[in-house]
Amino acid sequence: MVRVAVGVKRVIDYAVKIRVKPDGSGVVKDSVKHSMNPFCEIAVEEAVRLKEKKIAKEIVAFTIGPKQSAETLRTALAMGCDRGVHVNVDQAQLDALTPLQISKMAAKIAETEAADLLLMGKLAIDGDYGQTAAMTAAILDWPQATNLYSLQHNGDSATVEREIDGGLETNEIKTPAVLSVDLRINQPRYATLPNIMKAKKKKVKAVKPADLGVDVAPTLNVIKVAEPPVRAAGEIVEDVDTLISKLKDAGRI
Repeated sequence: MVRVAVGVKRVIDYAVKIRVKPDGSGVVKDSVKHSMNPFCEIAVEEAVRLKEKKIAKEIVAFTIGPKQSAETLRTALAMGCDRGVHVNVDQAQLDALTPLQISKMAAKIAETEAADLLLMGKLAIDGDYGQTAAMTAAILDWPQATNLYSLQHNGDSATVEREIDGGLETNEIKTPAVLSVDLRINQPRYATLPNIMKAKKKKVKAVKPADLGVDVAPTLNVIKVAEPPVRAAGEIVEDVDTLISKLKDAGRI
């Protein structure tokens, strides 16, 4: 049986309308609803399903973020993870972290916790980088499979289907490995009230980036954040000739 580490991140809830700060330095996060990154939820669900199949013996959830991220970690524990690791950084530090710095911390946690599989979402919906899983695999020198559509663990290997532009790609990889999941691999469960209560008693280890040997000094400077331009209103035309004429006048054809 394998030990699984799964990464989770606290992000602005997907249903919230994002507002840019007046000074253009970022987006408004204070007094805004946050929740677990949807792709991280899917990763947690896949890890829990491995445990239900008697493939995983233990699931360690970890998160990197401010004290409010503890709530996200507890959600993962309520969904079925066994214990947690919280890397404490304040919100300003978290906003300045790059995927490489996150990957270094994730790799160190995987090594420290003796994980055989490291599961992640394919990306976080705030930064939208989609780089962390691949970078973590490179740092660990482990095989990787990203954008998973399905996962079948077979002892010291795994058969996976990946979502690609042309459809699905089937690969077999050796474990330990880093895997990132896509939307269609599963439907995450809701945490039940009894499991939410049990999660409060599960162990969570608090660490700092320095404990993992990672320098969190900013290496990326955000110059400006701006909302996309407002889309112009459409216009209904009477026939094709009028449409072509208007497109020509607008310089589109």
